[in-house]
Order: sequence, then structure tokens, then C-alpha cells
Amino acid sequence: MGRKLKVGLIYGGKSGEHEVSLQTALAVIKAFDLSKYDIVPFYITKQGEWRTGPQLTAPAENAAQLQFDTAAPQGSTLPIPSLFRDSSPAVGGGAAAPSVDVVFPLLHGTFGEDGTIQGLFEMTNIPYVGAGVLASAVGMDKVMMKKVFAQEQLPQVVFRHFTRKQWEKDRPFFLMEIEVSVGYPCFVKPANLGSSVGISKARNRDEFIEAVEYAFRYDRKVIVEENVEAREIEVSVLGNDEPRASVPGEIVPSSEFYDYKAKYVDGKSAMIIPAEISEELSLKLQEMALRAYQAIDGSGLTRVDFFVRKSDQQIFINEVNTMPGFTPFSMYPLLWKETGVSYQQLLDTLIDLAVQRHAEKQKINYGNE
Repeated sequence: MGRKLKVGLIYGGKSGEHEVSLQTALAVIKAFDLSKYDIVPFYITKQGEWRTGPQLTAPAENAAQLQFDTAAPQGSTLPIPSLFRDSSPAVGGGAAAPSVDVVFPLLHGTFGEDGTIQGLFEMTNIPYVGAGVLASAVGMDKVMMKKVFAQEQLPQVVFRHFTRKQWEKDRPFFLMEIEVSVGYPCFVKPANLGSSVGISKARNRDEFIEAVEYAFRYDRKVIVEENVEAREIEVSVLGNDEPRASVPGEIVPSSEFYDYKAKYVDGKSAMIIPAEISEELSLKLQEMALRAYQAIDGSGLTRVDFFVRKSDQQIFINEVNTMPGFTPFSMYPLLWKETGVSYQQLLDTLIDLAVQRHAEKQKINYGNE
């Protein structure tokens, strides 16, 4: 048997989805085959401090074991550039940072799936799982995402967007624009945030103004979307330049829409896998998911979310999620399980894809003859 691959798991992060990331990390660690991989944990605190613990010899029992204290012998706070290199000692003259062969970011939301940490990996020239800088940034910014989808001629609901400055400067214009173009009810969302944080459904002007102010707590840019009576269907995509799509699955939210509470708190939302739809509709969704994935230059993994209007089966693409929920009970792995790929096989494939993508990029000439 050859040398085991050393995988750096990165989790936590400066995001409202910090706790979700910890649960994802816990699930992934429990699923990794430790006879094939050496696992090195990297924990990012809510304040943005990077901490590393010892190489894992057994799965963690709970999320608390993954949050290293710098005062404890097993925890070290590291300067970011030295994280993945043996040659750079830790702050305070401690042990050298462990080198890794590939990193697996299990970070959701801001600073995790928005292209920022992916840029760090590119600068350190280390293989990493998932979308690159461009796809991550486009996948996080709903406005830019929708502009890319429009260029690809993927059908979408009517939407409008504006910044805080624009809203403050010309509120009457945007109220008129929304009421004429989008109408009520409508959804108001921060342009850059995941897990349905900051989203409201507005049924009239007063609710709309309140929803906009609420969304601006989470971002400087807001997007407003038309409401459609639709089923919520999701498709998982896996691969680099030749991706494949899973069977579609349906989300039946416990509340009026699939908000944060419905996703993570009450546990009453249902996932129907595979979705109870015709084969023709299933194939259309899979084809559109692959088009969306390639439009953002996706790699590794992405979940593509759709609306299917109840009245006429019209498909609208809603969004892509380049680091979807990844516990064994999340939609992304469950869709692949139904398609014939187990959770452990999924982890192996994602590691392989990361290594392949990195090797491909090493062929690029950056001007160094």
C-alpha cells in the first residue's frame, strides 16, 4: 500500500454558518477511511483565528473536540501563510505546521465559499476540494449569478437589485420599480449570504420596506425576486470539466418558504428523493443543472436549485450552492446516494477531483520560462 494522502480539513469560519460548518466537519471526519487518509484539522474561530490540532487517529465524538484552544497543548494559532508548509514554525516557536497534500474546505457562507479562501489556496499552490475562485464568488453573489444565468439563457423569475446607497438616494424609484416589475408578494434577500439568512417575504409596501432594511443588515446589496407558486427541486453536480448530475430531489418546506428555521431548526421539512416527477422533466433539470455548473466554471461539487411552477411545469433556475450542506443527511450526498454513490465514495471522488484539477493547472505557463 502506498503513502496515505494527508488531507487538511478546514471548518468553522467567520460566518453566520459557523455551527453548520462544525457539524459538517464532524460528519466528514466520521466518514473518512483513516486507512487511506491522514486527517489534519484546521479550525477557524468566529474571530478569524486559524488553529490546528494534532493529526486525527480516530473520529471526533462531538463538535467541541474540533474547536482547539490556543492555551491547550494540542492547539496552535498559526499565521495563515505557514499553515500548509512544514518549513514555517508556529507562532511562539512551537511545532512546525503540518504539511498537507490537499485541503478540504468545509466552510459555508462568507469567507468560506465566496472565493476568498479559494484565493489563498491558489496563492499557496495547494490542491483543494470544490469550486475555484471565480465559481465560488459568482455562486455566492446572487446578482452576479443571475447575470451569468441570463447570459446562458437559463430561465429565471423576474428580479431586481440595488445597493444601500441607491436605496437611500432614490427610494421612491425603487419602490415603483419593484411594484411595477416584480409585484407583491416578493422575496427580499441579501445578495451575498447562504442558508436563507436575512430573507423575507413581503406582501405589501410596508413589509417590503421592512424586509429591505432587514436584508441590509447582512449585505450592502439586496436582490428582490418574483414569487411563484412552485415546487423546489434540487440537483447535485459532481466533476470538473466533464461533470455529471444526480437524480433530482424535492424539498417540501415546513414553513411558507425554505428559510433558516425550516432548514436547520424545526427539522420538519421533508426531502423527497428522487423527486416524484416525469422522466422528461427530470432530464431537463439535469441538463439545466450541468449548463449552470459549466456557466460558472464549476469544479468539484455544486448543488443547483430550481423552481418548477405548479400551474404549467415551467422550470426556473433559482441558484447554485458551491459548498452545499454535506452531512450524510444533507440533500447533496443523499441525492448521490440515490444515484448510486455512497457518502464515502463521494469523499474519495472529491479528493481525486481536487488532485486532478491541481495537476491540470500545473501545466499552465504563467510566464516563467
